[in-house]
Amino acid sequence: MAMVQVEVKKPDTKKDKKKDKKKKKKEEEEEVEIVEELQEVVETFSFPCGRWLARDEEDGELVVELLTEGNEDLEVSSYEVHVFTGTMWGAATDADVYVNIYGEIGDTGERRLRKANNLNKYEKGHEDIFNITAVDLGTLKKLRIRHDNSQASAGWFLDRVEIVDNKDDTTYFFPCKRWLAVDEDDGQLARELVPVDEAFMKKGDDSDDEDSETTLGLEQKAMSTTYTMRIKTGDKKYGGTDANIFMILYGTKDDTGIINLKASKTHKNKFERAMVDEFIVEAVDIGPLKKLRVGHDNCGGGSAGWFLDWVEIDAPSLGLKLHFPCGRWLDKGEDDGAIVRDLFPNSLQTELYTPFVPYEIKVSTSDVFAAGTDADVFIVLYGRDAVCTQQKSLCVNKRERRMYFEREAEDMFIVELEDVGDVIEKIRIGHDNRGINPGWHLDSVEIRRLLRKGKGSETVIFPCECWLAKSEDDGETVRELVPSDIITEKLSRDGSLKFTEVEVDDALETHTYDVSVMTGDEYGGGTDANVFLTIYGDQGDTGERKLRKSETNGNKFERGSVDKFTIEAVDLGQVFRIKIRHDNSMMSADWYLDQVEVVDVDTEEAYLFLCERWLSRKREDRRIDRVFYVKGYEGVRESLNSKKKSSVVTVKSVDSNMNKKSKKKKEEEVELPIIPYHFTICTGPERDASTTSRAYVIIIGANHTQTERLWLDLPDERQGFEADSLESFQSHGSDVGEIKKVELGHDGATPESCWLVDELSVAVPTKGVKYVFACKCWLAKDRGDGLTSRVFNVLDAEAICISQQVIYEVTVVTGDVQNAGTDTQIFMSVFGSNGSTEEMLLQKNEDRFERGQEDTFNMEIDDIAPLRKMRLRIDGSGSRPDWFLDQVIMRNLTTEEVSSFTYEEWLSRTRGPKRTMLCEMAAVVDEELMVELTTYTVQVKTSDSAGAGTDANVWIIVFGENGDTGTQALKECSKSNKFERKQLDTFRFSEILSMGELSKIRVWHDNSGPAPGWHLEYIDVKDEILDKTFRFPCDRWLAKNDDDGQIMRELACANNDFLDLNEKTKYDICITTGDTETKENAWIVLEGRKGRSKEFVMENSSKKKRFLRYIFTCNALIPLSPKRDDFLTVECSKAIESFASKARSLVPVKYEIIVVTGDEKGAGTDANGFITIYGTNGDSGQRPLRQKFRNLFEREQTDRFLLEMLDMGELQKVRVEHDNAGTNPSWLLDRVEVTNTANGVTTIFLCGKWLDTKRADGLIARVLYPKY
Repeated sequence: MAMVQVEVKKPDTKKDKKKDKKKKKKEEEEEVEIVEELQEVVETFSFPCGRWLARDEEDGELVVELLTEGNEDLEVSSYEVHVFTGTMWGAATDADVYVNIYGEIGDTGERRLRKANNLNKYEKGHEDIFNITAVDLGTLKKLRIRHDNSQASAGWFLDRVEIVDNKDDTTYFFPCKRWLAVDEDDGQLARELVPVDEAFMKKGDDSDDEDSETTLGLEQKAMSTTYTMRIKTGDKKYGGTDANIFMILYGTKDDTGIINLKASKTHKNKFERAMVDEFIVEAVDIGPLKKLRVGHDNCGGGSAGWFLDWVEIDAPSLGLKLHFPCGRWLDKGEDDGAIVRDLFPNSLQTELYTPFVPYEIKVSTSDVFAAGTDADVFIVLYGRDAVCTQQKSLCVNKRERRMYFEREAEDMFIVELEDVGDVIEKIRIGHDNRGINPGWHLDSVEIRRLLRKGKGSETVIFPCECWLAKSEDDGETVRELVPSDIITEKLSRDGSLKFTEVEVDDALETHTYDVSVMTGDEYGGGTDANVFLTIYGDQGDTGERKLRKSETNGNKFERGSVDKFTIEAVDLGQVFRIKIRHDNSMMSADWYLDQVEVVDVDTEEAYLFLCERWLSRKREDRRIDRVFYVKGYEGVRESLNSKKKSSVVTVKSVDSNMNKKSKKKKEEEVELPIIPYHFTICTGPERDASTTSRAYVIIIGANHTQTERLWLDLPDERQGFEADSLESFQSHGSDVGEIKKVELGHDGATPESCWLVDELSVAVPTKGVKYVFACKCWLAKDRGDGLTSRVFNVLDAEAICISQQVIYEVTVVTGDVQNAGTDTQIFMSVFGSNGSTEEMLLQKNEDRFERGQEDTFNMEIDDIAPLRKMRLRIDGSGSRPDWFLDQVIMRNLTTEEVSSFTYEEWLSRTRGPKRTMLCEMAAVVDEELMVELTTYTVQVKTSDSAGAGTDANVWIIVFGENGDTGTQALKECSKSNKFERKQLDTFRFSEILSMGELSKIRVWHDNSGPAPGWHLEYIDVKDEILDKTFRFPCDRWLAKNDDDGQIMRELACANNDFLDLNEKTKYDICITTGDTETKENAWIVLEGRKGRSKEFVMENSSKKKRFLRYIFTCNALIPLSPKRDDFLTVECSKAIESFASKARSLVPVKYEIIVVTGDEKGAGTDANGFITIYGTNGDSGQRPLRQKFRNLFEREQTDRFLLEMLDMGELQKVRVEHDNAGTNPSWLLDRVEVTNTANGVTTIFLCGKWLDTKRADGLIARVLYPKY
């Protein structure tokens, strides 16, 4: 069928008479329209042949290429193929060899090389000539050559192939110099070769060196792509196979042909259950990989079936790693019976990184007795600015280690490594000292790489001429070498090679470093393990060196001793970091390292590293490797974990359905600010609901703005989301404004990577909002609708208001005092004019809070600015519970306001003058103290009622405009018997930060002693700095058997009721300056309905206080003038009552609390429950949920409690927890309902989650937000 154009007459359909008169001419004309129609077209092509296709006739060929009759564009050409077998021992082969020649126009197809000039083909050192007839290929581009591994001596060392195009007598040179053998080289039976210029081939003829042609392997490597394939056999019963596996890689331009996977780099017995096998394949110009075909021949008897999990293909020269998921059987008796499958790359698991470049490394072993080695030789290349490659072993297996590095041998290796730049400043070469004869005398190393511009290469020579042996010279098995000469060979325009040799004058010098290691004077501080050290400078590093022989002690690393070692290395420049570890060997492996000093003997510079940490599997964080920075270091510090993360290749996910136009729009957009997002994901309870796939979230806002794919990686290297688990994550992504949609998905593409998501919540702390999505859907290829990602609309989510938070940059400075560092838990609370934060844990993150360090990190903190004070507490846990805190600096990233909190003392039970584990620090803003120290005198009056006194222990917390005092025990009193009937007890608390104007008190006792019940009349608190007394009336019982049974009361300040203030009111004035500022003082007059105040001078100070705020909107310049007539009058726009002011006017309210336990097996708990209620007027403190003679919190049970507390205002959240006591402490909490009995308002807090150390996320406390 073909498309044909046909002329069709189009009749005039206009029959209207008026139109006919106007268009008479058009009436007479016929309209002709060209229409395309499908018509059958038959075209015959004739291919004349007229020759035999038979083994015993003519040339014995079974394949011929035919041209159409009369075709003048193409012609049949003859190609003469010269195959040169190498001269190595065992180089010959008896296998059948096949070639496929590729040109610009086409290829010959695979042809078997049958008739040659020699009867016995492919013998050692022989040249075999074959003729191939094919349609003209044009300029030849590559050659694929393989053998079928038949016969006994199948392994073949191919030197090169030369092809002569008889049409124009052009010769193409294809160097190989590689094995095609299962048990040699990379185990491949096929090679793809590319032609090189004749000048490179003739280079060996002009040189006396017979082996100079071997350098052409680098050119071949640069023009080909090496693929490292990792194949995972599934962890299924009978999942392994004995069949022969093959693979074909398909690119956009070509494919690799059939690759027989014979030689695994990792296992002798390939493709066994749950194993990963590695293979190396080389291909030339097949284009970007699109798919692969994998299958087997079904041989191997009953063990032919194979369960393939996945295939991973890494192409270092492209900087690309592709993941091909499978998760299916290749078995005639399983699944769909297929034994060949096509796999496609999963774009979400594609990894991109900086492409590697090929280096040719020539290692010359000296002509010295016993110079050779069987050890594993490795090398590291260094460029400028400490840029280096990874450590690379030159041999891949034991057989190669035995074969290479023999006496007087020159061994050539072509490896792909990171690009270190145009200058190689040094190399590090060494071995692992294993094998029968590990000692090695290295003569020199030559490293050749291709020039970036033009054809040619550059060879850098590194002389050594010394031993790398424990028993020779200085006993070192690692050497650092610097270049002596650089040889450049470049192809000139006339086709000849030009050589230039330059001597390196500015090579780095070798320095000697004296290392002093001081073991701490701690019990069990010494170690018998082997210790390894790496020193880092701005010009490179030493590599890991074993600290073998101490110059000071026969028994190294003993308690309280100093061991000295000498390390030779190429100049490191300024030393700034060390990495030290031990191998945890021997009986006493634990080690307390005090400090390390590194002295550069050549420059006499000393570098001190303060350590004071355990390297132990039993103590601290159980690490045996640590990174330390030089004393006074001010740069960015990286922990071991962060370094691992940064060294991992960057995962760039590509959306296959992304629109090109939207991509262009994205590029034009302004970069959005980065904000934190908090996610929690609840996996369904079904048995197969879990997944080991990697999950991600994308936040989508208005106008198509969206975050990048935010990967949700589980901590502690855990794999996968377990069934019925609850996982929490924190990520940082673009601020998309108002959230419209959320996409949740995972990268699993196999049938088994299914995931049942029960619930997803997304919280945006900086916006004070949280969205809860009730997903209850499968993300799976073989479940539901087969989708592995889903987009949820915010309109379908439950929106919850949470406290809005601000991001602060927090810098914690640990003092430079011996043993100042700590591994204890540190908790921080911050107090401001607009409330206070909850206690927050400061994460240790391996190496924070160490001696002399400044640790900077970001924290999300409630918007309570301006800050007044900070409370820090340690819990005394860990092997180093003491901590010397210098100061804490907090910078508001929104307003750039900096508040500093200085302590300069120990937090410790045993050290320092205070012997305290808690401290409070006043904020200093612009060099001015925000809160002053004061002394509080607390007078407690017990009522004149029968049995009013108590024997219990009593505590109070005082609240004011600057936060609270923290828990204070009422212990030290002038009277020996405290809290007796009608008694006034006085307590003094000195050196305490002033709370300013007080608002309320929380008082309670522990119900201990023979008569714990207590009737409290009032509490007076006097602030000696303010010279002011605040009264808190009570006149209530704090007793379990009296009144409402509560032993905790909150008392509001009653100063406004009875204290005489001489009818004066205190005003604190807050001025907000616009763009124009002044350093002068200002004055203000306040005017109200009752009268006018005098002039108040406002000093130009940063000290800010807020109590009752009146806001005057000015937005005008105030004239700077000494004249009193120059002033500006503004009206009060609104009045805002402060947090502390509100608390004063609060009244006690009874709250009914209903707790509903879930309806599941084991939902009830025997533990003691507690609740804390948070509202706009503060929090209630932790209150126990108890009732007499009732078994609380049983399955599907509703429990009611009545608690009295000061009016909380609008409820914001509740915190419910238990103490994990009892035989069955786990608890499934369904919901909590809190009713204000004064106004009848009920607030419902849904939970539906376990409070259990062994279920969900392992937490026994939940923060619940209201459902409206």
